[in-house]
Amino acid sequence: MSKKTRVLTGITTTGTPHLGNYVGAIRPAIQASQNTQMESFYFLADFHALIKCHEPERVEASRREIAATWLALGLDTQQAVFYRQSDIAEIPELMWLLTSVAAKGLMNRAHAYKAAVQDNLAAQEDADLGVTMGLYSYPILMAADILMFNAHQVPVGRDQIQHIEMARDIGQRFNHIFKEDFFTLPEAVVDQRVAVLNGLDGRKMSKSYNNTIPLFEPEKKLRKLINKIKTNSLEPGEPKDPTDCTLFQIYTAFAEQADVDAMRHRYAEGIGWGEMKGVLFELINEQLRGPREEYQRLLADPGYVEGVLREGAQKARAEAAPFLDRLKRAVGLGPFA
Repeated sequence: MSKKTRVLTGITTTGTPHLGNYVGAIRPAIQASQNTQMESFYFLADFHALIKCHEPERVEASRREIAATWLALGLDTQQAVFYRQSDIAEIPELMWLLTSVAAKGLMNRAHAYKAAVQDNLAAQEDADLGVTMGLYSYPILMAADILMFNAHQVPVGRDQIQHIEMARDIGQRFNHIFKEDFFTLPEAVVDQRVAVLNGLDGRKMSKSYNNTIPLFEPEKKLRKLINKIKTNSLEPGEPKDPTDCTLFQIYTAFAEQADVDAMRHRYAEGIGWGEMKGVLFELINEQLRGPREEYQRLLADPGYVEGVLREGAQKARAEAAPFLDRLKRAVGLGPFA
């Protein structure tokens, strides 16, 4: 196994990438891909998409948009391995090996499953109404994504830390049962400044809340969305608290530390919300102007993007196939001769 640190992450292909995706996962992943002391594995989590979305057109469009997003933002595909999850047949096969050792009690504690059960009970419905095995087994598929390539680090938002801990638990249990350290136990990597970015309404930026700011919106639409960010009723000139302000939180995710410190002072002086929204728009728009143009070019050239993904899949399977063969032998599923 390589001595370099391995970093792996992916984004579920159910929607258009937004600022929260960028800050929480894409940006740190791309930075890692440019570090020659690291090996980077990044993927389109399209199997995961099927758990949440049964709209084929939406899934397909999202796959194209997310692939173009990563490439437009500078992912180095010569150094990083960039692939579609669904192109790696070994991943669902590994998922079954892991399912065979994963504890049901561990799955019962998964946040997404518990939330679905609580919502059902609150509505006086059967606890498992609408709960699919895809939703229930989601953490095992995520564990297979990570453990297949023995990732050391997985950049995630704070709300995803539990899944990394579950991957560790499942990998450790497999290692124990079959008496060999097959799997590296991954660590979650969280940006401590902005682990989970807030959306237009002040809640976590999420497609399910319909409160996102898409990453590559045209300038006019981007300005309109930023102007819609919820603020309080304090007037210009009144001191404002940046600690519970979505505008300041997003600004912090894009600005240099010296500018963040200066903005904190302007909050104390009572910067107006309109002025702050203008400052935030200019900051984000300037940083994303070049990548936005490249994104549009890539969307218009799907053949190029497909070629990049196929090349990435070949690299990924070159490692996944022999590793899975080793795991199958370990559990008693090897060839007779």
